[in-house]
Amino acid sequence: MTDETDVLIAGYGPVGQTLAILLAARGHRVAVLEKQPAAYPLPRAVHFDHEVGRILQAVGVAEALAGRVEPADAYEWRNGRGDVLLRFESAPMGLSGWPEANMFAQPDLERLLDERARAMAGITLLRGHEVVDLVEQDGRVTVAARTPSGGDLALHARFVVGCDGANSFVRARLGVPVTDLGFFFDWLIVDVLPHEARRWSPLNVQVCDPARPTTLVSGGPGRRRWEFMRLPGEPVEALNREDTAWRLLAPWDVTPANATLERHTVYRFQARWVDTWRRGRVLLAGDAAHQMPPFAGQGMCSGLRDAMSLAWKLDLVLGGRAPEALLDSYADERKAHVRMLIEFSMALGKVICVPDPAEAAARDAGMMATREPQTAPPPLGLASGVLRAGDPLAGKLCVQPTVRVGAREGLFDDVVGRGWTLLALGGDPSAVLPAELARWFASIGGIVAHVGPGATIEDVDGRATRWLAGTGAAVVLQRPDFYAFGGAARIEDAPELVAALRAALGG
Repeated sequence: MTDETDVLIAGYGPVGQTLAILLAARGHRVAVLEKQPAAYPLPRAVHFDHEVGRILQAVGVAEALAGRVEPADAYEWRNGRGDVLLRFESAPMGLSGWPEANMFAQPDLERLLDERARAMAGITLLRGHEVVDLVEQDGRVTVAARTPSGGDLALHARFVVGCDGANSFVRARLGVPVTDLGFFFDWLIVDVLPHEARRWSPLNVQVCDPARPTTLVSGGPGRRRWEFMRLPGEPVEALNREDTAWRLLAPWDVTPANATLERHTVYRFQARWVDTWRRGRVLLAGDAAHQMPPFAGQGMCSGLRDAMSLAWKLDLVLGGRAPEALLDSYADERKAHVRMLIEFSMALGKVICVPDPAEAAARDAGMMATREPQTAPPPLGLASGVLRAGDPLAGKLCVQPTVRVGAREGLFDDVVGRGWTLLALGGDPSAVLPAELARWFASIGGIVAHVGPGATIEDVDGRATRWLAGTGAAVVLQRPDFYAFGGAARIEDAPELVAALRAALGG
């Protein structure tokens, strides 16, 4: 490699890997520095949702994930007596064309992302290289790194993204302020490999027992995870022991005779985010920018959303098709989204993390008396950023239907394409787009598609038709990260929609 690159990424976990692939796929030169010489082999994240499934589809690992993911039917909360307090149902097909909840092993995913990244031109990976300094000057960032042999290396990049985790050097170097909500709980995480297959119904369970709040979830096919909350006054050292793990697993008939203990570690759940996600040409993503309790399973998911959002914005700026100020919208959009998820995760945690028997009994009585419909929470959209002002559809997540074009059938993104997408019902928007506006839309990778009578794209499962009809829009303009920029009630209004996007991007 040369010492000049478009984007330098610090950190090669799922967020750094995903961002590198998305940028390289758009033709940019990417260097990734990872201080660890080899990938971490043990489980960490175990859940991703349907939206993140679509992101993983975008980076080209969907086919390889087959057989490595276990769709979840439900996440059920029970009290110490086994009474059901709450139940989050998970549909086998979510809005994004993937199951709503997917359980997996992070080492498997990282291995697939690594294979994809190494197969792409434009990505240079330097493992065992630790970022030790960075300085922005004259329109580029100079990054100093320490090599595996202890030598020094200097690289120059137009932009740097810190994806280097909760203990991020890049974040510390920027000295950005952090909002910490002071939500601290220690939990023992235990990953187990059962020797024989065993059916768990529902697949994921939260036991809200004051004697020991406990989580039981899938860790992906052939794996199970237990999480045990540290009780008040309990020494961390006593909890984080192999014999303690086996003792706590025993009530579920999990023993050294029928299972292998893959990992046990005490992890402190936290709730915080950085207040400044961008300083000049240096940005933050993933755990470097935010950490949240795991109760909603949205930690890694949020990091991959960061990567998806940042990739298309960097692409436009690097290509000279949008001003650098566009990158300010990255922080605006992602911080608000992450904050909502952190607050939701904390709300769940405050229900779960109750070690006092009297308080837990009052909680149980209140929840069982309410008996409200128990379904998954609604998907969170975007409240601000690159959205059409005043548009009720703006910021909502868009559907990915199953479609057929000629003899080819599959998910929309794989069959038709992905990126900026003008999707219509009942008419062809390209017929009403002025030539100059159509050329501009094509210049940013825009796709024009329509379903309905006479369309070449057949809406096989009817989900596109139903979704569009439900929004009241005849045409919707979807961003590359699958959120709606806006919609219009008539096909004839498509030019106004595209012109609004052009203005929003500074075109």
